[in-house]
Amino acid sequence: MDLYGAELSEVGRRVPRVSRLGDAVRAGLERAADPRKAPEMQRYMKSEMPYRGVAKPERAALTKELFAEHVMSDVDELVATTLELWRGAEFREERYVAVDLTGDRRYRAWQNSDLMPLYDEMIVTGAWWDYVDEVAIRRVGPILQAEPEVMTPMMLEWSADADLWRRRTSIICQVGARTDVDTDLLTRTIEANIADKDFFLRKGIGWALRQHSKMDAAWVRAFVDAHPDLSPLSRREARKYL
Repeated sequence: MDLYGAELSEVGRRVPRVSRLGDAVRAGLERAADPRKAPEMQRYMKSEMPYRGVAKPERAALTKELFAEHVMSDVDELVATTLELWRGAEFREERYVAVDLTGDRRYRAWQNSDLMPLYDEMIVTGAWWDYVDEVAIRRVGPILQAEPEVMTPMMLEWSADADLWRRRTSIICQVGARTDVDTDLLTRTIEANIADKDFFLRKGIGWALRQHSKMDAAWVRAFVDAHPDLSPLSRREARKYL
């Protein structure tokens, strides 16, 4: 984390602070806010950070408009703008927009392991499933597929990390890989966490196995049979489609 933080700080020094999109996002969310929905959204997510009360469809309409009006000129501007939204967020929807920005189709060509310091910060400081799962599956996962020589060692390292959310990321990052799942990596990340009693790790293990069972039921069945120490939750989730 210290290394990544230093790299991100260096990016911040190289790139002037970008506020136009940030200001537009904050103003747009304020206009779309529904104070009646906000407390319930905050309760549901068990969030210390308050909500504006902007549901996903309304947020998607807003970001479609704003992302078209404020196109990033290069990857450094993308990182700087994302960090401004993320670090300066006062409402949870602002961080959702930061995640959405990194996934905008205009920046697909910039998705590579150079962005991992950014995603690592979002995972570790976000520290809750609504942020982490989106970043793990839709950002980290595709980078793993494109750069396995870089990302596989990193995911193995994360699987034994002290941070819960890095570990969850290492387990679920292949949920969207379909037939391209690296089963050796999946096995090793699960085995590194199989004894942990944390709900999010156990649920993540079950989810990863359940998803892969759609592609290779025999492999998942054999994995479950070979690991009697799987928690009941992980085992139940893994066998859902078997």
